Amino acid sequence: MPSRTVTVASRVGLHARPAAVFTRAAAAAPVPVTLAVAGKDPVNAASVLGVMTLGVECGQEVTLAAEGEGADGALDSLAALLATDLDA
Repeated sequence: MPSRTVTVASRVGLHARPAAVFTRAAAAAPVPVTLAVAGKDPVNAASVLGVMTLGVECGQEVTLAAEGEGADGALDSLAALLATDLDA
């Protein structure tokens, strides 16, 4: 299963607006994507509540995973999104 590990750049982590921006992009991906942090179970990356329950902070590493046709492209796009400040 393809995966990407990325450091979250958003100043407020994945809370409120940045989580909404990210989950909309994940929902538009051609494959289901999960998001995980160390010590917690992966969540559906298209679920704003699921993503917010992870409590991801700025500078924290997260792992995106997906499987199926288009997974690599979707993961690359979502990883690039997380590597930018979504709250700027």
